[in-house]
Amino acid sequence: MKYSRSIWPNIITLSNLSLGMIAILLVIDSTPQNDLLVRASFLVMFAALVDRFDGQVARRLNAVSELGKQLDSLSDLVSFGIAPIVIAWKMGLFSLGTVGMIICVIYPLAGAFRLARFNSMEFDNVFMGIPITIAGATMSLMNLINSFAITKGRYNLIYTIITAILSLLLSYLMVSKIKIDKR
Repeated sequence: MKYSRSIWPNIITLSNLSLGMIAILLVIDSTPQNDLLVRASFLVMFAALVDRFDGQVARRLNAVSELGKQLDSLSDLVSFGIAPIVIAWKMGLFSLGTVGMIICVIYPLAGAFRLARFNSMEFDNVFMGIPITIAGATMSLMNLINSFAITKGRYNLIYTIITAILSLLLSYLMVSKIKIDKR
């Protein structure tokens, strides 16, 4: 009986994962000048909205499970740890060469650490470090700003440097011990 109830929150979680994967796939065939990067950024933001509901639905249906918790973290890593930084890479971090590559590795590593720490601790309605969903949505917002700058012909190295700094700041905030109340 519990299995049938748990299918709905897991479908929502897998929708989050699907949106992140589609965003990554859009990036593969994109250029900074076309609208695929904008679509990919919006998909990540939509995934953040979807992510708000899987846990709520699971609790409402009394279908909270360890499987759902792990599936949620894996989905979050793809949608908010990998997809936004891949978009940022395509938007301009590639122009920083090895430094850009290192930044693109640090960001999802920080997100994976943050998710693993969350899953291994007892949750008392206080997050330690900012949630990866917030970091991913913030990166996607920066990616949208970058894409609009590119569209208007105003994009330059400054936007790439700001994106790099933001990526490193968000990486630090995810692994930090800053406490954030869930409310």
